[in-house]
Amino acid sequence: MSRNPTQRIADALEAIERCLRYVAALDRDADIVEMAEDAIERNLQIVGEAVQHLPEEITGAHPEIPWPQIRGFRNILVHQYFGVDVDIVRDVVETHLPPLAEALRSSNSRGDLRN
Repeated sequence: MSRNPTQRIADALEAIERCLRYVAALDRDADIVEMAEDAIERNLQIVGEAVQHLPEEITGAHPEIPWPQIRGFRNILVHQYFGVDVDIVRDVVETHLPPLAEALRSSNSRGDLRN
């Protein structure tokens, strides 16, 4: 089943919100940290997959967002999972996801989408 750009933006925004909630758990006990890492990595995969399918009219409207790196990070999480550094994951969530969420919300509200 194919998803339209509006749905893909909603998928990415939901995954971003989850990552931002789960990142606080990285400072807890070991069992919770392990679950939070897994949950964050899964949601980052969703973000990468969702933005990979966004049309140029959306990605081109936000050149400040490193779209190729987002897609590439998704590939690392999926294919090179054994080399994922939790500090890098935390940095991605805390530093890079908020501007991405803002760009996606902006595209949604400006009507950059063709369903």
